[in-house]
Amino acid sequence: MTLFSRTEYMDRIQRTKAAMADRGIGLLVVCDPANMNYLTGYDGWSFYVPQAVLVIDDQEEPVWIGRNMDVNGALHTAFIKKENMIGYPDDYVQSDVKHPMNFVGDVIKQKGWDKKAIGVETDAYYYTARSDAELKKTLGKDTLADGNLLVNWVRIIKSDAEIALMSQAGKIAEKVMATALENLVPGKRECDAVAAVFQAQAAGTPEFGGDYPAIVPMMPTGEKTSAPHLTWTDDPYQADQAVNLELAGCRHRYHCPIARTAFLGPNPPQKLSDLADITVEGLNLTLDTIKPGMTGEDVERVWRKHIAKKGFEKESRIGYSMGLNYPPDWGEHTASLRPGDKTILAPGMTFHMILGMWMDNFGFECSESFRVTKTGAKTFARFDRKLFVID
Repeated sequence: MTLFSRTEYMDRIQRTKAAMADRGIGLLVVCDPANMNYLTGYDGWSFYVPQAVLVIDDQEEPVWIGRNMDVNGALHTAFIKKENMIGYPDDYVQSDVKHPMNFVGDVIKQKGWDKKAIGVETDAYYYTARSDAELKKTLGKDTLADGNLLVNWVRIIKSDAEIALMSQAGKIAEKVMATALENLVPGKRECDAVAAVFQAQAAGTPEFGGDYPAIVPMMPTGEKTSAPHLTWTDDPYQADQAVNLELAGCRHRYHCPIARTAFLGPNPPQKLSDLADITVEGLNLTLDTIKPGMTGEDVERVWRKHIAKKGFEKESRIGYSMGLNYPPDWGEHTASLRPGDKTILAPGMTFHMILGMWMDNFGFECSESFRVTKTGAKTFARFDRKLFVID
């Protein structure tokens, strides 16, 4: 059973074909699992082996190619006809003598599509160097066209149905963040608090269940709050300790990331409180400024001018487009909120603005996921923006 109507999927495919034509591509080999899902509805934890969706300029539907044992999963989740689902035998899996991309190449040749200009997602996580070499060898081609991020850019404007799922993810994110804060108790092990977060992410709300996010909970403590992308340990929480919380709600692979910082004790250090006030003020100011027609760098400039007045600077970007995705990232790898990004914001675009201020031995994070509307930015979650002080 697919999440979206056939009409929506066919619209996505037509827009993808138009983008292919702009790049001179007649057949696109799609290996990014998020793009495979976007174009067909296929949803399975099968991306640890090579798989692909073929988008062909003169074929109505894409062709899904995966492991034989995953064909039934395609039947359950993808909108395409059964004849467009092709499984490869298991002796292609993790073999030194053959590779699934040999099978993909053979299908392309059998259909007579090898005469077309063939493009691949050159920088997709799951399209490996060996995948590229084996596909080229089978097709007898020295080079393949660069189709990297082609589908990602098609995805950047979300439909109303996609926005609805992200709004549900926002409700899940609110519950997830509340659960995390409730479990920040001195003496409780970090891993036990994270376990409660995982449970909240999967359970969702009484109205709709949750999904696994593309990124695990990141909940560093103490001086480790000075660094992003750390996870957790089995150490107990301690009094007078800060905790950064970068979490997400997820609904049918659509995400709503959210970040906050808490302090375990009644008296947070003044430098942390000051940094929190400056960061939250900048987040509010920047969100209030966003409107269609601005560029990614216009948005970042608002934030940069604000913190410069306070004596701070931030080298890293402050946000990125996001939505549908699989591990290891919920970002779409397209537009960023940073200097030099000329992407023009338009209604239906969705971003995660994360204002992480990581100092030498402490840090503060506050973020919002939002969509661009005709009048401005609308967040998917509603949760207090502040330093949470837990007595």
